[in-house]
Amino acid sequence: MKCEACDASAKPLSPSKIESFMQEVGEWSLIQDSGKQKLQRVFHTHNYAKSIAFTNAIAQLAETANHHPLIIVEYSTVTVEWWSHKIDGLHKNDFIMAAKTSDLL
Repeated sequence: MKCEACDASAKPLSPSKIESFMQEVGEWSLIQDSGKQKLQRVFHTHNYAKSIAFTNAIAQLAETANHHPLIIVEYSTVTVEWWSHKIDGLHKNDFIMAAKTSDLL
C-alpha cells in the first residue's frame, strides 16, 4: 500500500477509523503526546550497531515516502512514533508507514 498526499486541509482520522486501522498494526500503541494522537512502537535490537542499521532503514523508507517519524535510538532499542505533522493527528499514511516499519525488522 502506498501513502497518498496529505495536506493541511485533510482531517485527522475518526476514532472508529483509528480503531479499525489499529487492528492492522498489532504491536503499535496509540499514544497522546501534547494533545496529538500518535502511533508508537519500541523495537528491540541486539546492540547499538543493529539499532543504527534499523534506524537507517527507517530513514530510507521515510525519505522514499516523504513522511518522517520521530526516532529515538538507544543501545538495544529504537522507539518510533508516526503521526501527520500537517494535520496534528493520525492519517491513513501513518498506519501504512507503521506497517512498513514493522516489516523492516
